[in-house]
Amino acid sequence: MRVSRRTLLASAAGSAAILKFGATGSWAQGAPIKVGILHSLSGTMAISETTLKDVMLMLIEEQNKKGGVLGRRLEAVVTDPASNWPLFAEKARELITRDRVSATFGCWTSVSRKSVLPVFKELNNILFYPVQYEGEESERNVFYTGAAPNQQAIPAVDYLMSKDGGEVKRWVLAGTDYVYPRTTNRILEAYLRSKGVAASDIMINYTPFGHSDWQTIVASIKTFGAAGKKTAVVSTINGDANVPFYKELGNQGVKATDIPVVAFSVGEEELAGIDTKPLLGHLAAWNYFQSVKNPDNEAFIKTWQAFTRNPKRVTNDPMEAHYIGFNMWVKAVEKAKTVDVDAVIDALPGIKQANLTGGISEMLPNHHITKPVMIGEVREDGQFDVVWQTAGLVPGDAWSKHLEGSKDLIGDWVGRKCGNWNTVTNRCGA
Repeated sequence: MRVSRRTLLASAAGSAAILKFGATGSWAQGAPIKVGILHSLSGTMAISETTLKDVMLMLIEEQNKKGGVLGRRLEAVVTDPASNWPLFAEKARELITRDRVSATFGCWTSVSRKSVLPVFKELNNILFYPVQYEGEESERNVFYTGAAPNQQAIPAVDYLMSKDGGEVKRWVLAGTDYVYPRTTNRILEAYLRSKGVAASDIMINYTPFGHSDWQTIVASIKTFGAAGKKTAVVSTINGDANVPFYKELGNQGVKATDIPVVAFSVGEEELAGIDTKPLLGHLAAWNYFQSVKNPDNEAFIKTWQAFTRNPKRVTNDPMEAHYIGFNMWVKAVEKAKTVDVDAVIDALPGIKQANLTGGISEMLPNHHITKPVMIGEVREDGQFDVVWQTAGLVPGDAWSKHLEGSKDLIGDWVGRKCGNWNTVTNRCGA
């Protein structure tokens, strides 16, 4: 039987398609590439982290529709560390040793990130961390796609000090009692003092995770703000404690015109469960807001709401950080032509990815990214009006220029292969 060359080519093309995607649409070329998702789906942080699990599932599904990565399907491995900080380390170890993930996207609180750091270093795997944090860190195995203090906390204070921000003179630094708020407030206190703010004009308060009785604390904030100087609250309160905090502000009539609150951990997701009418005019500092008008953002929101089958489902800043980090990881794997951890780590610095606010973010040698900074004002519908933003993208500083012992340090995993290089002694720290 004669077979034409055209028939042979068509048969070969069909066989190639079956080899790649399988006869029934499945994948047959290589084992799936497993991606770890390490977010609390229960406990005090579930209010914030469940959404990040969902967006990762969406991103992986969308990438598989494009053909996966290196011709292989991506497979999500989801685990719930249940807002239990030691359990994060245990779950991270399982993802790497048992499930053989090529990279993990996860953590919210800094205490959870600190818990898993030794695991990722020991087992040489990759963590993408999507939430604003206190800085003072640059690890080879971690890529920080959330904001460092110079990309959120410092600009927020500068805005409040300005004429547009009300020329604030007294400061309440209110946070949840763990490493991120304490270190961030240490940086902010040093920064405020360098700007001439007296110690008596700075009030610092910490509460435990899940704190619910805010009556006394809000009353003390009102008293502190009654001294005749413009006062603001800088909030590093995390998780579900934000709900009763904002409710108590409303109960006691604390209006933004009197004592504005600028939050670093409250976004659209947290406001979805709150009556926002008493909160109109209060602020949040982020690098992304759902309300930003941009074709890429509008497409992202549409895809998200279709994926969740909920036209009212909101987006937020850490979701965008996962969007940026995930796409950077895909590009790095494709650049390295492998999921080998060392090759991907080396490929990531210099990778660029369009963010959802109209700019192009870049992974820096210190494993932080460039980001715009925005101040948003709470609207009645739970969204934010952007009232201020930086002219361009701000490079993330791993080490604060406002703390002794840190101001001379940089992270550089490209040239110096060091996360805490001392620019004065020209040595890598311990």
